[in-house]
Amino acid sequence: MPPSPVNTTSQLKRLRELMASPSYNISAYVVPSEDAHQSEYVAACDMRRAFISGFDGSAGCAVITADKAAMFTDGRYFLQARAQMDDNWVLMKRGVPGVPSWQEYLEKNLPAGSRVGIDPTLLSASEGEKIRQALNSRDGGDLVGIEQNLIDIVWGDSRPKRPRDQVFILDTKFTGEAYRDKITRVRESLETAEAAGLVVSALDEIAWLFNLRGSDISYNPVFFAYALVTRSEVTLYIDDTKIDDEVREHLHGVSIRPYNAIFGELAALSSSLVQSKQRLLAGSSVSWALAKALGTDNLVIDKSPITMLKALKNEVELEGMRQCHIRDGAAMAKYFGWLENEMLFNGGHQRLSEVDVADKLEQFRREQKHCVGLSFNTISSVGANGAIIHYSPQRGSDALLDMNQMYLCDSGGQYYDGTTDVTRTYHFGTPTAWQRECFTRVLKGHIALDRAVFPSKTTGYALDPLARLPLWQLGLDYRHGTGHGVGSFLNVHEGPQGIGMRDGYLSCGLQHGMTITNEPGYYEDGAFGIRIENTCLVVKADTKYDYTGGAGYLRFEAVTMVPIQKKLVQAGLLTVEERQWLDQYHASVWEKVSPLLEEGCRGYEWLKRETSPL
Repeated sequence: MPPSPVNTTSQLKRLRELMASPSYNISAYVVPSEDAHQSEYVAACDMRRAFISGFDGSAGCAVITADKAAMFTDGRYFLQARAQMDDNWVLMKRGVPGVPSWQEYLEKNLPAGSRVGIDPTLLSASEGEKIRQALNSRDGGDLVGIEQNLIDIVWGDSRPKRPRDQVFILDTKFTGEAYRDKITRVRESLETAEAAGLVVSALDEIAWLFNLRGSDISYNPVFFAYALVTRSEVTLYIDDTKIDDEVREHLHGVSIRPYNAIFGELAALSSSLVQSKQRLLAGSSVSWALAKALGTDNLVIDKSPITMLKALKNEVELEGMRQCHIRDGAAMAKYFGWLENEMLFNGGHQRLSEVDVADKLEQFRREQKHCVGLSFNTISSVGANGAIIHYSPQRGSDALLDMNQMYLCDSGGQYYDGTTDVTRTYHFGTPTAWQRECFTRVLKGHIALDRAVFPSKTTGYALDPLARLPLWQLGLDYRHGTGHGVGSFLNVHEGPQGIGMRDGYLSCGLQHGMTITNEPGYYEDGAFGIRIENTCLVVKADTKYDYTGGAGYLRFEAVTMVPIQKKLVQAGLLTVEERQWLDQYHASVWEKVSPLLEEGCRGYEWLKRETSPL
């Protein structure tokens, strides 16, 4: 069953009363998805857009005016957003020709001179200044930073409390580098940039820099904090109760300050920066509020050096990614061996729900060495739900598994030595010829990307068509990127690298040491979804010649170790080379994963059969 729309009439009424009050006097209020650190996934207390609209996908922005409420989201969430929102809302399908961005919507739909309100901590500094200038140009309009978040006022006492969980140290046997050495490398970057210091606001960058992890955001081992690194000092702004004596000792030499103290301390620092004619550097995620506190003239907003340092994994991290994916493959073999048995022989057909089986998969994962939990909420989707690209099943409204329908499972785990993300599509009965053709074309695109050899720093934008071409040849496509970076026991989505048609991918070439997913798909609304996803390492390719003049060539090393269902493959559509690829991949899966399974158990026997030659 699809999710039921959430009635948002009362909360919208209360919000509009606040907007019209003399205290605020604004024509529109913007509610982004992000938190104060521009996080993709947020803590329950920061799910403001979900509260006001009912739509809880990870990407979207709400704009509320006196008589309209508009939700802007991308193709991954069109079906989900429409199902979750009531008639108070208009869905704006971002990326569809003729549909404006939320920023363009404000400029085109509000009267000249309108005041637009937003919590300045939830908007990036660069975006805030751009919108403010655009509104200023229209007869005195303005973007107003409202410190007291209006959604929080409407939410009241029902708003979840802010997490206060302890942070913990991640040993160098997993990180491969001491945090003091990381700080040294950051300071070298500051020298190159001629910056007096670096303001760090992205939570995964802070966790990476200090070799610390937390649990403030579900599935993401991060914690709420800011950091300031100068040529001579390092300051971590964090709730004091989150740090125990062991962590304090680990952070010896780092100044510990209260979480919100950064705003006042940046403001106090601004005058000395002016006098010395120096500026601080901040990454693109720095908030408008932080920039205003320091003064925009005292700040250079550019790519944070930590973003690239973190993306380029060291050899310890790369090996950790290989090993955790092997263990993750063992969990997946146990899961699909169990699930197949339940569906075929134990009455699982029309009895087990999407959430039931997702919970079982989590159980198998948590049995694995170094597993901390999941890397995102499992997308366990049957039939039409598989066409909802980022579907999230909820107990009570989730569908029952059906042998006659496709089953798409997108899942991942967090391990001390790495983060996993894998999608497989299976059919427990007899798939149609059309489903098999669609699956095989997705597989052909997956193989084409996996086999690619390309010059170092080739962009993911340039590689993306390799994965889509077999679908394009039939007039088909998919509405999501083909690949994203993956953190090392960090966020499952990590930049700056990616494979897709986003403009941002044009500015980041792939380099040795990066991680990337390979996940083409195909989705038929109301019928089924297909996706095949492996996590890969970007590694050096051994080529006979080197036309690059020394830069070298790269290839992908797939570390995901889970069989691709042969039943769904139309072998006649595969070339000889593609068939060889599939057999070689399956042989590698068997070689690496089978030693972790008890010989004769369901997972072992399932893996043995599923990895046999096509």
